[in-house]
Amino acid sequence: MNLKRAFRVWQRNFTVYTKLYKSSIALNFVEPALYLAALGLGLGAFVKEINGAPYINFIAPGIIASSSMFAATYECTYGTYVRMTFQKTFDAILATPVNIDDLVAGELMWGATKSMLYGTIIMIVISLFGLVDSSMIILAIPVLFLSGLIFAEVSVIAVATVPGIDTFNYFYTLLMTPMFLFSGIFFPLTSLPPLVTKIAFFTPLYHLVNICRSFSSGKISVSVWDIVWIFVVAMILAPYPFRLMRRRIIK
Repeated sequence: MNLKRAFRVWQRNFTVYTKLYKSSIALNFVEPALYLAALGLGLGAFVKEINGAPYINFIAPGIIASSSMFAATYECTYGTYVRMTFQKTFDAILATPVNIDDLVAGELMWGATKSMLYGTIIMIVISLFGLVDSSMIILAIPVLFLSGLIFAEVSVIAVATVPGIDTFNYFYTLLMTPMFLFSGIFFPLTSLPPLVTKIAFFTPLYHLVNICRSFSSGKISVSVWDIVWIFVVAMILAPYPFRLMRRRIIK
């Protein structure tokens, strides 16, 4: 893999994104804002505090994490699949000196970049509304990139294995939605059966929520093991998008 050529793939995706970013950012901003308003203000009128924090302050860091996750997964599932299958962008790129590994690396870096970008945007918004207790939340930005790499890797693995674009419905319904609901964003997982907590521990969003929440409160040391977990999993998953996409494209 050549990092310079991989960066060119990233640059190509970034250039395209600059033509569409206004509508894209608006759509990705509305959904988190609705969750904050409907749950933070609506449900928050009945649930006063969780772990000593107002309910809207409790869920706000989790919304940063979920926005980051969905940014990477949407980009590296539907976006990558469309570029590969319908737009034939991959065919055009592979006609240049860029090889398959460079191409996949560029896609992963772009997915991680979007994850960091959208997480940071939501971070700024909730900070402006006074829902963050510590300026240390900015230290979560590089973690958003690293966790975004995990979500991108999982998504590219899905692209390499699904028979068609409609199959992504299963990916979101059976994997992403349960992860979103049972990652500790909206309520502490200690209220659920122990089995659910154990399963949640193996999901990246659970650890990212813990990191954003502890950084938001200024308690960085609380999430050291969460950061280690994310780093290790990103490294473990790293070879599989390359192997599976190579098999998918070459066939």
